[in-house]
Amino acid sequence: MEAMTTLTGLNERIASTEQLLVYVSHPGCSVCHALKPQIEEMLKEFPEIEAVAVDSDEVPEVAGAFSIFTVPVVLFFINGKEMLRRARFVPIGELTHQLERMQEMRQA
Repeated sequence: MEAMTTLTGLNERIASTEQLLVYVSHPGCSVCHALKPQIEEMLKEFPEIEAVAVDSDEVPEVAGAFSIFTVPVVLFFINGKEMLRRARFVPIGELTHQLERMQEMRQA
């Protein structure tokens, strides 16, 4: 997962990437540290989805720009439009199922 260090860079990446998963975390968040490797493993099933990570300490303006009130947050964008948002408690099975459904809809 590539680290994004500016809000401008993140916005450019969202606008220029067909399918992008954005993972927002905080260094002091133990749930964030446990969830990130699970998401990275899950993404191996979805080679068509690119992923980036944003540290809310490094890029504090990400919270205001995306109305983030807690971490971790998983945002999924298709062609620049937010299609999925999960925060705080993110069950990997549910997230995987939702991404599978979106992939099926895109192929239909």
